[in-house]
Amino acid sequence: MLLLVLFIAVPIIEIALFIQIGGLIGLWMTLLIVIITAIIGTTLVRQQGAATLLQLRGSFSNLSDPTEPLANGAMILFSGALLLTPGFFTDAIGFALLIPSVRAVILAELRKRVKVQSFKMGGSVRGSGFAGNPHSNDSADNASRDGQTIDGKFEEIEIKEDDTQGHSGWTRH
Repeated sequence: MLLLVLFIAVPIIEIALFIQIGGLIGLWMTLLIVIITAIIGTTLVRQQGAATLLQLRGSFSNLSDPTEPLANGAMILFSGALLLTPGFFTDAIGFALLIPSVRAVILAELRKRVKVQSFKMGGSVRGSGFAGNPHSNDSADNASRDGQTIDGKFEEIEIKEDDTQGHSGWTRH
């Protein structure tokens, strides 16, 4: 229902703003502002997207939680779509999403609402407050559904006949 309201309200807001601003500054200035905001927005999205991609690569290299760079990247991508859409309202939201502090507030709100138990990188399961899939259906996945699997190495030892009479060394008798 919220999406339906947005799909109806946003175009109405944009049309009203175009009429008001176009009436104040004229058609050509209005169109020029729309084109300039698209160009500036594209440049900013490219710069911030590249920086976020470097952060994401760094988090993968350090085996740290990639949640923040992924969320920032998604918000920057959404911002780019809004900035390429002609309109003053969508441009305002798009430029707001390019401000790192605004993205931090949105991410903090998302973290309050979304709780994921763990995320998996490589072959280990690590705790996380936001992203990941703790219940992967991958058959080669080492993480059990209850998170109690412990990876380890083992070596089989042949038991000699005279060793079966004594204690194993693992218990106290």
